[in-house]
Amino acid sequence: MVGYVTLGTNDAARAAKFYDALLGELGAKRLMEFGLFILWGVSLADPCLAITTPHDGKPATVGNGVMVALRAPSKAAVDALHAKALALGGTDEGAPGPRSDAFYAGYFRDLDGNKLNAFFMG
Repeated sequence: MVGYVTLGTNDAARAAKFYDALLGELGAKRLMEFGLFILWGVSLADPCLAITTPHDGKPATVGNGVMVALRAPSKAAVDALHAKALALGGTDEGAPGPRSDAFYAGYFRDLDGNKLNAFFMG
């Protein structure tokens, strides 16, 4: 299964500040740092999220159809994470709400335009 997901950034310091605050809402912290690569998670045994500047030196770009989904422990946590992303300068891609009987999600983009969602199943 998924070990970690890496998102590209053109400004590692700015992205790190965004993800420190955003992922802290889920209890995640920085677990690894190698130059411009930073990895967040609850533990290395769980799925993690990382940011990095592209190794090839070209600008980071957003993948069309690519999205990272962040599991939240409740609907209230989805609402809070979505609001936190927007407060940190992210942009709205779909307000939190039910998408089906058992799926509740809110969608947003980070400061580099990468698409994420916060979701709760139940």
